[in-house]
Amino acid sequence: MGTSNGSRKRTRKKFAQKVGFRPTLTKFLAEYDVGQQVVIMQEASSHRGVPFRRFRGTSGYIVGKRGNAYIIEIQDGNSVKKIISRPEHFKAITEEVK
Repeated sequence: MGTSNGSRKRTRKKFAQKVGFRPTLTKFLAEYDVGQQVVIMQEASSHRGVPFRRFRGTSGYIVGKRGNAYIIEIQDGNSVKKIISRPEHFKAITEEVK
């Protein structure tokens, strides 16, 4: 059998979740503000609006909204990239000062 060339190849361990894990509905319906800092963590159970696997764990800022998805601006090396992703695939970074 030949190797796959799909967008989700080599993601078996990256996107794996614990046995019995079910994401909450609030994760899918979350609202974010422009300028809010987020980190990209793909949700394996949702296949819509998934960022490319290379950007897992990358942090960036929300710069806009497009339909149900958000536009996230990240720094990738020396270039700035914009990623269009749905809200279940990233989470907000809260700055807690102790």
